[in-house]
Formats: sequence, structure tokens, C-alpha cells
Amino acid sequence: MTDDELLRYSRHILLDPLGFEGQQRIVASRVLMVGAGGLGCAAALYLAASGVGHITVIDDDTVDLTNLQRQIAHTTARIGQPKVASLQSSVAELNPSVRVVALAQRADPVLLRGQVALADVVLDCSDNFKTRHALNAACVQQRVPLVSGAALGFDGQISVFDPRLAQSPCYACLYPPHAPPAETRCATMGVLAPLVGILGATQAAEALKLISGIGQTCNGRLLMLDALQMEWHTIRIRRQDDCPVCGGTGC
Repeated sequence: MTDDELLRYSRHILLDPLGFEGQQRIVASRVLMVGAGGLGCAAALYLAASGVGHITVIDDDTVDLTNLQRQIAHTTARIGQPKVASLQSSVAELNPSVRVVALAQRADPVLLRGQVALADVVLDCSDNFKTRHALNAACVQQRVPLVSGAALGFDGQISVFDPRLAQSPCYACLYPPHAPPAETRCATMGVLAPLVGILGATQAAEALKLISGIGQTCNGRLLMLDALQMEWHTIRIRRQDDCPVCGGTGC
């Protein structure tokens, strides 16, 4: 790290057990993020501020006025721009040493397989089950840890699925692909603005722990937040032997 980087990240370096070596791992890391909306904006800004060296973000949407209530990396001046380009600009202003690859494309399985193979950690900040299942399958196949988040209304959830661990469940163990829950979107149901910030920041924290090798992640646990009552609840998730994605694969 340069002298400027040592100063920029000094409050991380002071942390035991993160320290200098942990921060070096963060600077050298590659993160893939799918989704540049509310979750992705918050997560990307914290990852960039923390010094993650390379962030690839995939999203085919453009900035809309209704996004600005919660998607804090976008601005009024960028309405109509691709969200990935807007996010790239915000990261550059915050920390120019972070390289952002902006892919304004739909996250199809072929694209995801290739990009997951290049990443140390993957963040699922998407808003539909088709993308989530495709991303989970790619992470299981490539044995790359996945940090999954979701938010709607006043409720949110987050979990880590780490296929490097023998008994880790995957996303499909929690939500079987053949029986997905009914999809609802914030465009019709609404979402509390700070909720996506809380969850996106938590995704960033879990990703940083995975990258630096410190602490304990929420792998094997689903954390659910009721922001209206400000209560967290935890559900244990077990790997399903009959899971069509990870069952019997040793993930």
C-alpha cells in the first residue's frame, strides 16, 4: 500500500484482528455485485470506502426519479443514465484507487458464470428470484461465497452462503427453485429508504469479513430485520441433501 492508502485506511489498520494484513487482502480483492439499486448502492460505497481494489457491477437498468428516495449513489443529474455508470462515478469520487467495471447487461447465467469465476466474493443485490437462483448456481459451481440480501416494505433479510464449507447450505436450500415464493416488488409495495442502507451496509460488512478472513459470518443463518419494530430475528438454515443445486456435491 502507498503512504496515502495507509493514511486512508488507518482506522481499519488499527483494528485487531484486521490490521495491516487484513487491509492488504481487502485492497487486493475482487468483488462481484449484481444489482446497482438500493442494496447495491450502499454496499458498493462501503466496499469502495474500505478499499476493495476491484468491483464489477452488473445491472441493465437506468436511473429513475423514483430510485432517488433510497439509491444513495445516484443523483438527480444522472436520471436516465445506466445505474452501473452512475455507481461507477460515485465510487470514483469517493475512492479513485478502486477500479469499477460497469456492465450494463442483464445478468444471465452465461455472464454470471464467467464473472463469478473472477471474484473472491459475490454480493446478490438483485430484485428477482430468477437472477438470485442463477447467481447462486454459479457460486456453487465456482465455490465462491455469496452474500445475499433482500428488502421490501419494512422487512429485510440477509445471509451468507459459502460453498467452500462442507456443510454450508446454498440459496436453493432456503428457496427451492421449483417452488419460488410469490414475487413482490417495491414499485408496487414500497420500501423504507434506510432499510436498504442497513442491509446493504451489512452485506458489505459480511463481504469484508470473508475477504480478510476475520470474525464469523452469518453463514447457515438467515437474519431477518423488522425495521418497523427494529427487531432482528435469526433462523438457522441447514444444507438440504436433496437440493437440486448443492445436494451431494460436497459444497
